[in-house]
Amino acid sequence: MTAILLSAFMTLLVVVDPLGLGPIFIGLTEGLDPAQRRKIAWEASLIAFLVLVGTALIGDWLLTQLGISLAAFRIAGGLLLFAIAFEMVFGHRVERNMGQSSGRGAQHIAAFPLAIPLMAGPGAITAMVLLAGRMDGNWLGLGLLMVVTAAVLAIALAVFLASQQLNRIMGAQAQVVMGRLLGVLLAALAVQYVADGVLSFTKN
Repeated sequence: MTAILLSAFMTLLVVVDPLGLGPIFIGLTEGLDPAQRRKIAWEASLIAFLVLVGTALIGDWLLTQLGISLAAFRIAGGLLLFAIAFEMVFGHRVERNMGQSSGRGAQHIAAFPLAIPLMAGPGAITAMVLLAGRMDGNWLGLGLLMVVTAAVLAIALAVFLASQQLNRIMGAQAQVVMGRLLGVLLAALAVQYVADGVLSFTKN
């Protein structure tokens, strides 16, 4: 269980990419006063948490209704996560996210695009379904998975609240290096998901 939870934490940390969201948050909330920034940060984190927890609770049931095996979803999810990792390593993800974020008013920033799709995007939703599936219906495990999810989103919230200070401390170069390293780690995790899915197929 400890290994699964550690894997869940690292997977969600890489997919959500709190440090990568820092510059985006700064751009989205440019011109807003500190109180508005804090409000948006809290609302976005709460919305993303509810979306990911809902995915963990009903994702497996939904797959059953659609007739999709968990092994097939693991392979598809692993390929999707690998695509995200590829974008992170070569710097395309941040450019796309910034493009999605531009031109949005402050009124709905928390829900879109900050919570969805930047925090609880396709990659994070896919990861939650896969991670919840590894719990095999263990409610204690699902509860701990929700705690792990809350911890990752708490890191994102902390990054949002301290985004201006972190931007000055880290600098652009350090953020680029961190993003590339996280991308490589996510690629390895994605390959593991695909391997697990193929292994499940061969056992059946």
